Amino acid sequence: MHRPLVITDDPALLDDLVRIAAAAGAQLDVAQLPAHARPHWNLAPLVAIGADQADAVAATAPPPRDQVLLVTRTPDDPDTWRRCVAAGAQAVVTLPGDERHLVDRFADAMEPEPRSGPVICVLGGRGGVGASVLSACLALHASGGARLHTLLVDADPLGGGIDALLGHEEAPGARWGDLVAREGRISSSALQKALPAFGDLAILSFHRGEAAPIPAQAMRSVLDAGQRGFDLVVVDLPRHFDPAAAEALTRAKTTLLVAAADVRGILSARQVLGEAGKHTTDLRMILRPGIVDADTAAASLGIPYAGTLPDLPRLTATLNRGELPKLGPRTALGTLCASLLQDLLTPENASPRADRHLT
Repeated sequence: MHRPLVITDDPALLDDLVRIAAAAGAQLDVAQLPAHARPHWNLAPLVAIGADQADAVAATAPPPRDQVLLVTRTPDDPDTWRRCVAAGAQAVVTLPGDERHLVDRFADAMEPEPRSGPVICVLGGRGGVGASVLSACLALHASGGARLHTLLVDADPLGGGIDALLGHEEAPGARWGDLVAREGRISSSALQKALPAFGDLAILSFHRGEAAPIPAQAMRSVLDAGQRGFDLVVVDLPRHFDPAAAEALTRAKTTLLVAAADVRGILSARQVLGEAGKHTTDLRMILRPGIVDADTAAASLGIPYAGTLPDLPRLTATLNRGELPKLGPRTALGTLCASLLQDLLTPENASPRADRHLT
């Protein structure tokens, strides 16, 4: 990958730019004069022109390109914008005030082509209804059968760990405790390298014994990085919304609410739905089989029916043995996951069909 290009002969400014780039995990190509910059001008993902070299750059009439910044430490200079336009820059960055913004710009320049993966949240209408199982199976099917680069995020500090559900609790890699202390932006490539990964599936869960809540800023940074670096982000939410869960809901393209098909299950799901609806709009119901039919349950909750999560008596034993569930096209669980992904990942995010009742 080509490196950002800096054009300056100001040692103090260059020191600042090298330090800022290092904070973004980037190294720089440096040209003290515009003539030295020519081999890098079209190849660099970002060009930062020091104010000391702006007129000299303009005099060489470089070919137009995007991602060019003019960097200055004199915000009150009335000639700054003239130099910006003449040098072909699109924006002025003033240090030290814009330092955080420049860190982000350097970090963005070092990222691979962004994927813009959607966030799908999964939420239980009551405890033990299977929301974590559905989260894990959706992520497994997306990363396996659908060949999508998928991030599975465990957002429930008291849930026991979704990595344990999949039999990967001993896998080396970063957990939430390793990420919450970081401030600001997380590189998507750094996140992918840090997390436990199995084929196209990466998992972010908790250290064993850890029950500390996730700060909202940490969730925001992880989901930003996840959306840039993955085709799909699946978030397994707790039923009691902390700031991190609320942050995930606000970023969700769709939230699946798993409800038990009995009177108490529907009443509990309505209470959870009332809280979730404060943070997101596209909520859809996944039903567990019971005495309440899908039409009645959907009418009671006032959200579309998206499918039935079947009872699988052997699934618990399979997971406890550390084995993964079968998600083939002839299995009820695999059919549900495939159908959900087909609907949720269409550009139009089409409404669920009414005929997806799996038993």
